[in-house]
Amino acid sequence: MIAVIDYKAGNLTSAVKALTYLGAETQVTQDAEVVRTASKIVLPGVGHFQATALLQELGITDAVREAVARGAEFLGVCVGLQWLFEGSTEAPETAGLGHFQGQCEHFPALFEGAELKSPHVGWNSLDTIRGDSRLLQGIEPGGFVYYTHSWRAPVVPDTASVTHYGGAFTGVVERGNVMGVQFHPEKSAEVGLRVLRNFVEL
Repeated sequence: MIAVIDYKAGNLTSAVKALTYLGAETQVTQDAEVVRTASKIVLPGVGHFQATALLQELGITDAVREAVARGAEFLGVCVGLQWLFEGSTEAPETAGLGHFQGQCEHFPALFEGAELKSPHVGWNSLDTIRGDSRLLQGIEPGGFVYYTHSWRAPVVPDTASVTHYGGAFTGVVERGNVMGVQFHPEKSAEVGLRVLRNFVEL
């Protein structure tokens, strides 16, 4: 059973639909105890980083830490990936999980002397693929995925794939059983479905 956390932050229905299409059993929940005992956890999200404050209020932040510590597989999507870091300049008062070091920051207004449009919306490529990534098994470098975001996670030692827009940022992060994708796999055609299938089959 995959616990899909509902914190009123967007693309819940489309994420559940994609997982169900792949044959996964899902349970949409705001219950910390369900999260604590789940074998797999998905944190989807679209919108403002401030929305993740509800995770702390519901006790889900601690439940995720406990679940991950006992080996549950975790996948954060979009804001769900950003939450895995220490925080975001979008909502400086709201702490992230802190599983990965670094702050998420807004795309620069200028890049190499030219105006950079924000949000970053549309198809872009996964320019590198870390060879030991379980989430990205079977996906070749250069595969295209669908993004829509204005804040981005830094490139860190646990970055499993980099995308370039206004410089390099983390498209996929992965360490052990904790993973995140900045793009929307449920909107990313075959590459996105392969990512979700890899997670379901872990």
